[in-house]
Order: sequence, then structure tokens, then C-alpha cells
Amino acid sequence: MAKSNSLKASDPSRLTPRLRMILMVVIIADVLDLMDSTITNIAAPSIVQSIGGGELLIKWLTAAYALAMGVLLVIGGRMGDRYGKRRLYLIGIAGFTLASAFCGLSVNPAMIIIGRLIQGGFGALLIPQGMSILMATFSREQFPRAVSVFGPIMSISSVFGPILAGFIIQANIGGLGWRPMFLINIILGLIGLAAAIKLLPHDQPNSEEKLDGIGTLLLGISMLGLIYGLNEGPVAGWTIVPVISLIAGIIFLGAFAFRQIHAANPLIKPALFKNKGFTSGMLLGLAFFAAVSGLSYVISLFFQMVLHLSAYDAALGLCPMAIGIVISSTVCRPLLNKMGRKIVVIGLGVTLLGAFVLWLTLFLKGTAATALLMAPAILIIGAGMGACFSSIYDVALGELAQDEAGSASGSLSAIQQLASAIGSAVVVTIFFHLQSTVGDARAMEYCVLIVAAIVVVGLCLVWLMPKSAPSDE
Repeated sequence: MAKSNSLKASDPSRLTPRLRMILMVVIIADVLDLMDSTITNIAAPSIVQSIGGGELLIKWLTAAYALAMGVLLVIGGRMGDRYGKRRLYLIGIAGFTLASAFCGLSVNPAMIIIGRLIQGGFGALLIPQGMSILMATFSREQFPRAVSVFGPIMSISSVFGPILAGFIIQANIGGLGWRPMFLINIILGLIGLAAAIKLLPHDQPNSEEKLDGIGTLLLGISMLGLIYGLNEGPVAGWTIVPVISLIAGIIFLGAFAFRQIHAANPLIKPALFKNKGFTSGMLLGLAFFAAVSGLSYVISLFFQMVLHLSAYDAALGLCPMAIGIVISSTVCRPLLNKMGRKIVVIGLGVTLLGAFVLWLTLFLKGTAATALLMAPAILIIGAGMGACFSSIYDVALGELAQDEAGSASGSLSAIQQLASAIGSAVVVTIFFHLQSTVGDARAMEYCVLIVAAIVVVGLCLVWLMPKSAPSDE
């Protein structure tokens, strides 16, 4: 602890070179996570063309990563408290790096799906430790300056990730196609691991911190059952397997809820669900993030599989969405304390407007639509997403007591990942199912309308949320 305290600069807000290096170590982990959660949106068709797997692999490439991340993210932070944040960071980044190599060397669909699950699992151990390490290492005056760096870097990563994936696929480095997209993580991961070993301060594990392993297992089985059933039922027909999968998912979800009520150390505090603002925010976030995650994935597939754009051109076609997210989140974030849930309303309204413009473009042009014609709608949708990304969960915490905010925030982050898994799987499933019945353009139109309908439901839920977000303090 004395070593940690010695890192704090004499100037209350100044960051020493060593503190800047620690900050970069933490940022490397977040960049790895953000890029790997988005690159398969662009790379999926190329991966399928290389190793097979068809529609099933396309649906699970993103869903597997987000599923493992979402389930284990709930417990990842507590594992850091119990076993040591530094230790969990090192384990997380080492495991993530090895899993990336496993993905890059995959020779069949099962191998890469397993690799994505492992990536997400180790990512869930890695990501929660970063902010905890910064809070323990930086002084009260230094901390705001440190976290202010995250926004711009994460925004750049969200734009750069898909473009990098498209560029790597098009460049076909060494004839490896999409594989360097994962193998580049080995370089970043090893740099992060070496720097973390040298720079991260040692901390003391807390053996009194209790972990609910049973609750985590029940949540994982329930989400796997629900996502698999929703994936397979509409495409393969509602045979015995997807039906049993859905039923099992519902049963295990009920068991998870029961466990949370009666466990001594639940993953999610039952008292949170008695708070109307938190519950409505959680449901809104689940619906919204699932819808927009699925929509962004389907737009990428539409570009490549219907309009026959290259992976690089498809990545450029999605850039307006990323630009909209960056600009909107940057503008809306400082207004959050003043405007509260009005920001959420504006974000949902802008998203709805973008969905209407996109539907109208597809309705008028069909498969003659181009990425350039769709760009204005995609930009507007991105602007709506950015406003909601920077506000939904902050407002949901508005009426919670300070001692509940940490648990609630971690739960909402996990729900966001699970929503991404559900959305990417379900919306893509709907798209593929409708392609065979109504055609490519109409299938895309219906997906946009489904997303718009979910946003309308969200506009009803938002009025149950607190009027304002918690103060910065």
C-alpha cells in the first residue's frame, strides 16, 4: 500500500510518468475488449467462407463472446476483490491473449466459437479490474483526469476496430485472410501483460469476499438455453431441441432469481428490483441494446451478403454509425446531470427517426440501395445510440443509495453484454428466416421495423425512470 501511495504525485491533479503508464495498461485491456466485441460484425462472412459454419456460425460469433462476457462480468469484479485485482488482471489478459491465438488458428466453426467463449470469459475477469486499480492507485484529484482519457480513446477504438478488421481481410496478409485480425491481439496482449507485471501495484486479496458460483452457473445455463432456442427455433423449426432449450432457459432463469433472493451473497441484490427506476432502466437497456446490436450486425451482413461489398467497404459503410455515436455521446455526456432522462428520450427519438429514414430508403430503393444512400440514416441511428449509451444506465442509478450503486452498475454492465448476445443472435436469425420468404430487401425492412417497435416500447418505459442521474460525486 505504501508503494501505491508513493505513486501519487505531489501536484494533486498531475499524473506522473509511472501513473500514465499504469493508465495505458488499463486502457489496453479496454481497447482489446471493445475491438474484439465489434470486429466479427465485419469479419463474419469472410470467416464462414473460409471455415464453413453458415448461418449458425454468423449468429454465434458475436453472441458467444457477449454471452460469456455478460455472465461472468457479474462475478469478475468480486473475484478481483477476493483474489487480488492485479492477479486477476494478469490472468485475464494472459487468457484473453491465448484465446485470441486460438481463434486466429481455428480450422472449424466449433473451434472458433469455443475460442470466442473463452475470450469473453477472460475478458470478464480482466475488464472490471482496470477501474478498481485506477481508483486504488490514483488520488481523488488525479482520478478525474485519468478517466477523462477513456472517452476519446474508446470512441476512436469503436470507429477503428471494424475498419481495421476490413482492412486486414482485404489486405490478406500472408494469405491468412481474416486470421491476423485475432493474431494481432497476441502482440497487444503480450505488451499489456509485460507492462502490467512491471507496473501494476500489488494489492491484498480479501478472503472474506464471498462469491456466488451457483448463481453464476444458473445464469449461464439460462442464457445459453434461451439464446440457443431463439436462434434455432425460427430457422430449423420448433422441433423438440429448441423447445426444450427455451423451456430449460426459462426454468434456470427462475432458479437464478430464486437463488438471488435466498443467497447470502447474491450477484444482484434483490432490493434493487424493488426500485422502479432501476428496474425500468434495466428493462429499457436490455431491449435497446439488444435491438441496436442486432441492427448494426444485420446492416453489416446486408452490405456484404446482399449488396456484395467487400469487408473493407462494409466497414466504411458502418463508419457513419460510429461517428454518430462518438459525436452524440460527447455532446450529451456533459448535459446529463442537467437534463437527466430527457437525454434518454431524445436519444430514443433520434434512433426512431434514423430507423424510419433507413426503412424509407430500403422501401424506395430495395437492393438497389447503396451504402452511400443509407449513410444518412445510419448516422442518425448512431447519434441516437450515442445519446442512449451515455445516459440510460446513469439515469437508472439516479434513485439508488450510494451503497447499492456499485452492485447495480456492475449488474447493468453485464445486462448490456447479455443484451448484445441476445440481439445479435435473434435479429440475425429473423433476417435469415425472412430472406427465404420475402426476399433480401423486405427482410432488412422488417428487421428495421422490429427495432423501431422496440424503441417505441422503450419510449414508454423511460417515463418510469428517475428524472435525473446521480451527481458526479
